[in-house]
Amino acid sequence: MEETGISRVSSCRGVAFEAKAYRNYIFDVSASTRKEHHQSERWIRPAWTEKISAFKVFPGSNSLRKSLGISSRHFCDLEVDEDEKKDYSLSMYLEDASPQDLENNQHLAGKVNPYKQLPKPALKKDRLSVILRDQSLFTVYKRLFIVSLLLNIIGLALAATDYFTYGRRKPAVFSIGNILALTLCRNEAFLRCVFWLAVKLFGRAWIPLWIKTLTTSFLQSLGGIHSGCGVSSIIWLLYAIILTIQHREKSSLLIISVAFSILFFILLSSLAAFPLVRHLHHNVFERIHRFAGWLALVLVWLFVVLTLSYEPSSKLYDFSLFEYVKALELWLTLVITCLIILPWLTVKRVQVRVSSPSGQASIIKFEGGVKAGLLGRISPSPFSEWHAFGIISDGKDEHMMLAGAVGDFTTSLVSNPPTHLWVRTLHFTGLPYLVSLYKKVVLVATGSGICVFLSFLMQPSSTEVCLVWVAKGVEQNFGTEIMKYVSGFPKDKVIVHDTGVLGRPNVAEMSVDAAKKWKAEVVIVTSNPEGSRDVVHACKASGIPAFGPIWDS
Repeated sequence: MEETGISRVSSCRGVAFEAKAYRNYIFDVSASTRKEHHQSERWIRPAWTEKISAFKVFPGSNSLRKSLGISSRHFCDLEVDEDEKKDYSLSMYLEDASPQDLENNQHLAGKVNPYKQLPKPALKKDRLSVILRDQSLFTVYKRLFIVSLLLNIIGLALAATDYFTYGRRKPAVFSIGNILALTLCRNEAFLRCVFWLAVKLFGRAWIPLWIKTLTTSFLQSLGGIHSGCGVSSIIWLLYAIILTIQHREKSSLLIISVAFSILFFILLSSLAAFPLVRHLHHNVFERIHRFAGWLALVLVWLFVVLTLSYEPSSKLYDFSLFEYVKALELWLTLVITCLIILPWLTVKRVQVRVSSPSGQASIIKFEGGVKAGLLGRISPSPFSEWHAFGIISDGKDEHMMLAGAVGDFTTSLVSNPPTHLWVRTLHFTGLPYLVSLYKKVVLVATGSGICVFLSFLMQPSSTEVCLVWVAKGVEQNFGTEIMKYVSGFPKDKVIVHDTGVLGRPNVAEMSVDAAKKWKAEVVIVTSNPEGSRDVVHACKASGIPAFGPIWDS
């Protein structure tokens, strides 16, 4: 099989995906015959799909599995090339298969796929347009960003017009206060407590559904407060510098220089987080955002010490402990420092067992059970990039991560499996953790997104879940172990659609039908940006609350 290159590469939190185009495959048809196949193409549905609650992963024949379960690395991406869809559709298999294969798979004949994918538009939008532009102007994320920024602008305007004298006297306090707020919105220890408290308070049967969905929307979109406070901290710092320059006789050149240095590093960190940079150069964003933030924090400490100890009358520094103890900016900086250090205290080098079921993915096993809904970070080096993955665990002796080989690090897990990795033993929370808020939930996953949700089936929970999993070459790409986990559940709980066998479905329609049949309160999806968007929009159009990962989640 000859590879002609990568057609699309992207990632989402805890999930990696990559699409490749294959040529010279045994079932490849020439351009002259593709049109004919397209006109006569039949979508086949096995008997198990007549009832959406039925479960079957594969037809019985091994020959069918080997013919259609092609190695694939687009673990979360269902957007395959049109030629590829025609080459590997089940109808073409039935037309080209041997009589023995057809005899072994008679139960597939004469069925129609109820979830045939809708035609794609002629001009396909790239992922960046979906992530950044193809969204409502009034998402919860953007609302929180605007509210955070607007409140700070109002406070700044009142301070500048002498209606808010404390703000005019202490603008640096508000700049540091905003840094504290944005740190809290990204601190894994703090958010673990907040998510746990939300589930404990609102995860009760008598709590109205609208309160639960409002809580989910808010917690999922805390990045809006993070971004809004980041911009606000820059504005307040600029105001503080302007006031300092206007009254330079009350300050020193060193203090002004330190303030400008802080401004530079905060601006650098903010620019690195700009969506375009973050999407196209994620590792650059991660390193700059982290190290520029740390340098800014060191300079904030220096700024606080210098401003509190400076005596304008003598132009000397008085390092009296009394001045520091009563200063609010010092305590705010201390809390920020503790919050940033805390997760790094949990970093540990641990022994791992890495296996590769297909050469296109790796399963990384760790000791110790993990609660359902939590995610983890791993790294080959503690100060390099960290990679987030969903966790599969029965909550007892061990847990595992499923990593598609799509980048340098994840590819090295397959080609050169490590015996040890760096981990943050403090696992963090995200949208999957909020499944426990509800009574009945439909979980929709494509590709390796299954790893985020599988633990909810493996562990006892007060939440009833139904899983819809759409992937290509399920057993070949994800291995017999994942197959065993998936197939060991009641038929009314799991729906598996192998696109290598059954063709590419309309995942949004499948999700809506499953939610209606299951009478679910909410649908939660983990897919690529387009897939998540389509499922969420389709469910909401049908009056079903739905949530999927957002670009800054």
